[in-house]
Amino acid sequence: MSLSWKQAIKDFEVYLRLEKSLSENSIEAYADDVLKLERFFAEKVIGRSPVSVTYHDLKDFLVWFSADNQNARTQSRTISGIRSFFRFLLMEGEINENPASLIESPRIGLKLPEVLSIIEIDSMINVIDLSKPEGHRNKAIIETLYGCGLRVSELVNLRLTDIHYGEGFVTVTGKGNKQRLVPISGKAMKEIDIYKTDRNKLKVIHDQNIIFLNRRGRILTRAMIFTIIKDLAAKAGIRKKISPHTFRHSFATHLIEGGADLRAVQEMLGHESILTTEIYTHIDRSFLRDTLIMFHPRA
Repeated sequence: MSLSWKQAIKDFEVYLRLEKSLSENSIEAYADDVLKLERFFAEKVIGRSPVSVTYHDLKDFLVWFSADNQNARTQSRTISGIRSFFRFLLMEGEINENPASLIESPRIGLKLPEVLSIIEIDSMINVIDLSKPEGHRNKAIIETLYGCGLRVSELVNLRLTDIHYGEGFVTVTGKGNKQRLVPISGKAMKEIDIYKTDRNKLKVIHDQNIIFLNRRGRILTRAMIFTIIKDLAAKAGIRKKISPHTFRHSFATHLIEGGADLRAVQEMLGHESILTTEIYTHIDRSFLRDTLIMFHPRA
């Protein structure tokens, strides 16, 4: 019996989770890429199984997919997921050759990330209403996102026991459950301490150790952090297209502009490859010089 799409995707997810140690968000994204391919065959080529897909099938899929998805970045992301899926099938011995090996991704060029200035970050903090129950929490969130350069998933999963007050470091659990130590500023620690007074009044549901909670005592969702950031940006009159990740970009950019060592910034961001970190050097290469990390505006 030929391998079904449902079983192939399920096996692929297990492989990504156990062998590649990817986060659930990444696994969901990869699976979604393959589901798009399955949907194409359900509509256009009835009865095509994962192991019988050809290079020409994939070319037809890309024409079909790109008709509704003009964005080159979206196309590239989907092609990457499909390539990984067929590499997995090849590795498992389900296919003898990879039909996706010759598929080319569209050229997307270098897209520099949006960055906030220190004045813009301060203006967002200044519009927070500290008289509201969530005020000190939101201020602590901004200071921690910017002060530590965290991903939003790392922020929402941050625990009270992750903060090492004596050493001035925080243990961050990043992609693939890999942990790293990141310096945390005195300002961020102070704001977290102030927020803990409000937090302690909540009836905490499930995990007592999670730092940032909603008013019902539950862990904050990534979407909630996004909403908080968008609302503060609007109130501060910032017209840039920003998200929680913008603070991570700003963290890295401000460090490199100040003269921080690129490898040290790579370590703090938790980047596997220094090539990923190097995008920040394109913002202004003249700021790259070999000095100690002591230039972050919150230091």
